[in-house]
Amino acid sequence: MQEDFLHYVWKQKAFSSTSLKTTSGESIVILKLGQHNHNSGPDFFNAQLSIDGQLWAGNVEIHIKSSDWYVHGHEKDKAYDNVILHVVWEHDTEVLRRDNSLVSTLELKPIIDRNLVTNYRALLTSKAWINCETHYPEVDDFVLENWIERLYIERLERKSSEILELLKESKNDWEAVLFKMLLKNFGLKVNGEAFFSLANSVDYATVRKLQNNILDLEALFFGQASLLDEDVQEPYFKDLKERYLFLVQKFKLNNQGVLPVQFFRLRPPNFPTIRLSQFVNLYVSEQQLFSKVMTIQTKKDFYKLFSKGVTNFWMTHYTFGKQSKVYKKVITKSFIDLLLINTVIPIKFSYAKHQGQQINDKLFKLLSGIRQENNSIVNKYMQLRPIKKNALSSQGLLQLKQNYCDTNRCLQCAIGNSLIVKN
Repeated sequence: MQEDFLHYVWKQKAFSSTSLKTTSGESIVILKLGQHNHNSGPDFFNAQLSIDGQLWAGNVEIHIKSSDWYVHGHEKDKAYDNVILHVVWEHDTEVLRRDNSLVSTLELKPIIDRNLVTNYRALLTSKAWINCETHYPEVDDFVLENWIERLYIERLERKSSEILELLKESKNDWEAVLFKMLLKNFGLKVNGEAFFSLANSVDYATVRKLQNNILDLEALFFGQASLLDEDVQEPYFKDLKERYLFLVQKFKLNNQGVLPVQFFRLRPPNFPTIRLSQFVNLYVSEQQLFSKVMTIQTKKDFYKLFSKGVTNFWMTHYTFGKQSKVYKKVITKSFIDLLLINTVIPIKFSYAKHQGQQINDKLFKLLSGIRQENNSIVNKYMQLRPIKKNALSSQGLLQLKQNYCDTNRCLQCAIGNSLIVKN
């Protein structure tokens, strides 16, 4: 038994509430359960109860055993002077406040539905991929679809907090925020943090000044990423290196905090060299990128906006030292989908929120029109039970796995709740 479960039981009033009595035989009528407190102090604030005909307003504290009151030192803590009811799984001792007055106690064990306890324990002791794996396919369609949508909003809110923090650091420069988010996501999972550290190593004002010169901009990013440190005799490489050394002096550049980029286990089209060249081409061709991102609404138009290739050298190379067949290496639609999911939509959501605007339904329509992400987590959920195959669903499922299933938050999950109360 865990206290989290008892919090859930109290909040949901998941027990027989008729003829409730304290451990000393006093009648209890619950008028208000109180507000759940997730910080220090009693577990539920501002409850209202009638105990033996006397109206009480105050707090509720919950423990596994009554004696936990003393284990936690509540008898000495003034924060617990206003506890009007002690709710426990098992009553093993009377408890007193600091003034030695008796705290009324409600024991849940005799009045709770045994199926509820059995279902809860079955979930929390499961050794499957997710706790509810066996019963996940049985969850009601309406419950599942609504929960997935709520999870996506929750995921967007988390990303929005990160974006608004970047906005604060960038002194309210939305172009700079978009630059950092885009560069990070151009690195995908393997090089995302390295590309983000690269973005943080460069003042966006420097990028603005170099946007009209593609070679200078490539020199800036390749140099900051330490990709120009080798001894290569290729004229293009030597040109970039000379340009970079000049930029270091001119803009007082420092790349000591930039994480090393990785090539290992990446397909050549995802090599950091290729992604950086594509990124540079995007920023040279789109001088006011943030304005365009805010204006565009359709997937088709975003495909057109982000469909950029590489500079001439990279059409015949994946690295500086080895030549390959001619290939334009234009950003694919599947890669643009990832940019929409992880950068564009969160940026649009955050901007609307920051401006106090209503979130446009077109944003969710855009996401729903993008194919679901192809990764092991989403694929596993889809094997257990197919749902709508779009990016909104896959993002919701990622939130479910990472923030609920992996942390055993079944009690805070609509799916877990529906299975716990199942007869």
